[in-house]
Amino acid sequence: MKTITLPGGEHAVLALHGLLGNPLEMHYIGKRLQKAGYTVVIPLIPGYGYATGAGQSYRTTHYQAWYQDVVRHFEQLKSTHKTVSVTGLCIGAVLALRLAMERGEQIAALSLLSTTLAYDGWSLPWYRFLLPLAYYTPARYLYAYHERHPYGLKNENLQRWIAREMQVTGSSAAGASRLSAEGIFQAHRLIKEVRRGLGKVTTPALVIHAEEDDVSSVHSAEYVERHIGSAIKHKLILHDSYHIITLDNEKETVADESIAFFDQQLQHNHTIAL
Repeated sequence: MKTITLPGGEHAVLALHGLLGNPLEMHYIGKRLQKAGYTVVIPLIPGYGYATGAGQSYRTTHYQAWYQDVVRHFEQLKSTHKTVSVTGLCIGAVLALRLAMERGEQIAALSLLSTTLAYDGWSLPWYRFLLPLAYYTPARYLYAYHERHPYGLKNENLQRWIAREMQVTGSSAAGASRLSAEGIFQAHRLIKEVRRGLGKVTTPALVIHAEEDDVSSVHSAEYVERHIGSAIKHKLILHDSYHIITLDNEKETVADESIAFFDQQLQHNHTIAL
């Protein structure tokens, strides 16, 4: 597994997968964006993404390192393309918001998918509330949350496929089979920073979230919609998906709506320029 680059036109999209996920989470929407004329980069970020057999280089790192790698990819795209929009899934959406806090005027549009500002989904174990007690002890380097049914997916065929992949290889298109407490700790640090700075986000934003998200409830989407400073913002709630909406039953809708929103913002900016 490595960074996926999908060559296209003069307008680019940076697509960010979830914590300890991999670029395959964003591959469908990436291919759809490419077909619509966009250049798409889906980076595998060291210390954030997961690659089978990658060894020590893919141990969880500090969230600041994740963000700096996002900035690097964004700047590379910005230097070679007319505009850059950003989409992200789960903590990838939180990283997109963090980028918009600092580089908002340089981003054409945001598509925020299953934004995770709290791990409060219905499938998470009750003892998740005890995890903060471990964050500030060495236990966070030892404990790992094991992914389990439904794996963020409502589609039963995908559930069975993901379960087989995780059993055999320890990972799948939906990410790693284990999520370290250290990774969750770093994600919480990032979430805390982004929550404080949402008012700085002025980039046009599309927020898509599943009503039945099993990892992060719809409250995260509602919080983003209420607190970002964007004049243009739209929220869409899905009714036949769980957390990984880029792979689940309504992935076509996610791609369609993201493409339409990006296109609209490009057209809007072009009209203003004229």
